[in-house]
Amino acid sequence: MADRSRAPRLARPHFDPSYGISNDPPEGLSWADVEVKLAASRNYWVCTTRTNGAPHSKPVWGVWTDGALWFGTGDNSVAGRNLVRDPRISVHLESGDDTVILEGTVERFALSDVPRAAQDAYAAKYAMATEDAGDDNSPWFSLRPTVALTWLETDFVKSAARWEFDD
Repeated sequence: MADRSRAPRLARPHFDPSYGISNDPPEGLSWADVEVKLAASRNYWVCTTRTNGAPHSKPVWGVWTDGALWFGTGDNSVAGRNLVRDPRISVHLESGDDTVILEGTVERFALSDVPRAAQDAYAAKYAMATEDAGDDNSPWFSLRPTVALTWLETDFVKSAARWEFDD
């Protein structure tokens, strides 16, 4: 697994010019600010693709640690089946006014292979051990994003940012 805990490259998002995005460098958030939001979030909306190409979204509990989002979902859940078949994913936090969106490909892990730091962070955050969050066969997933999009609705034109990670 590549180390992506360092700051990504900052750029402007690839939005249609009609959005009026400034050509000046984005203002308002540092990557450290984004990571604080990722770590503090209680729910993460995961967006996957069904076998027929239709989208599927659902909230999950998870933790942001060491440059990755860790979350579990049932083997037989729609999201779990979708991710095993197609590991591409989009994840966003709950706010549309203080937006954080992650894109990339997940890796699947058995609970026994989830790093202790992620398990401890999960237990502290939700007052529930990872072992109690599903059965022994429930997969865990790790997303180390390739792209993140962020903006503040109050100053969208100046704050809209695209964060690009090296592979």
